[in-house]
Order: sequence, then C-alpha cells, then structure tokens
Amino acid sequence: MTLGELFLEAMSTGVITNGEMAWVTARQDQFTRTEEAVAQRLGRLIDEGTIQLGCRMPKIALRF
Repeated sequence: MTLGELFLEAMSTGVITNGEMAWVTARQDQFTRTEEAVAQRLGRLIDEGTIQLGCRMPKIALRF
C-alpha cells in the first residue's frame, strides 16, 4: 500500500485504522515532499473530524 492509496481509502470511508496510522508514522522519515504534504492533509482531516480513527467494516455482497 502507498500513502496515496491509504489517503484515498480514508477519504472514501471516513475511517483510518490504528494499524494504518502506525504504518504512516513508522515510514514518515522516508516520505517525499509530496507524501509529506499528503500526510499533513490527512492529519488535518483527522483533527477536524472528517476522518475518524477506528475500524472499517468488511464489504459484504448482498444476495437476493
């Protein structure tokens, strides 16, 4: 997974998991300038409550 993919997933679901946060913090010293900007934006979205820290429910296919 890349930081960009993680950002898009968090934006689409409104959730970032503890494991994903740990992944971001463990790799922040390796980020490019662009990735640093994405990480800062992610932090701002978490601070303002747009993205919540939690867990995602697995997607289930409904059958009728």
